[in-house]
Amino acid sequence: MLIHETSLSETVDAVHAAVLAWQNGGTKPSATERKETARWIAGRQGLPGAYAGSFAGFEHERQNGIQLFTGERITSASARHILGEETCRALRALDVRDRALQSALDRADGGLLEALGRAERDPRNTNPGVFCCGKCTIGMWRNLLSGGLDRTEERLTKGLRWLHSMRNGSGKWNRLPFWYTVLALDEIDLPAAQKEIHYAAASLERAAKKKPAGGNESDAAIRRQALAVRALARL
Repeated sequence: MLIHETSLSETVDAVHAAVLAWQNGGTKPSATERKETARWIAGRQGLPGAYAGSFAGFEHERQNGIQLFTGERITSASARHILGEETCRALRALDVRDRALQSALDRADGGLLEALGRAERDPRNTNPGVFCCGKCTIGMWRNLLSGGLDRTEERLTKGLRWLHSMRNGSGKWNRLPFWYTVLALDEIDLPAAQKEIHYAAASLERAAKKKPAGGNESDAAIRRQALAVRALARL
């Protein structure tokens, strides 16, 4: 079951997990389940609490924040923004052809683009590949990678230059959630992304070699280990 009736973030994560599974040879959810899930998600567009007219989480998600697909916890306005970007991505991944669903996605993407435009008009912001903070920037990249927003190559290329400047010297980046950042890097088909993965290789190698804890691992821990293996395979 993909729909979590009281959590948009858990529904989005379930979609992303299903996509990864079928990309790796698993069974694709039925057309009926994908359509029902897409309609449920689209029904959250523009509700109170939605960031820039995108998709609204439930009250407890707005109050307490959300857990990212890779396990990091995000709170405050960042959670609302990232949930909007990730929901756009999930809706595309469900691959449902429906005019009403596309309209909801277009409205959400349009609102997020307006927010990006306002940020770009701020004279303090000189990089179109960066939005608000590190966490929100990665969320924006993930939406770009799914086919959303605009100027994908420019935003990712310039954003990766910024990411390079955020290195802390120990294989991680200042003010960015490590695993969520690697999740985005794993999809970016640019040499600069591969260089950032190489920079993080020591941490990824430790995670890839970590032995299972007797079946008690969280879903996020299992995803992180699989991500480490995938990312290292690019080197």
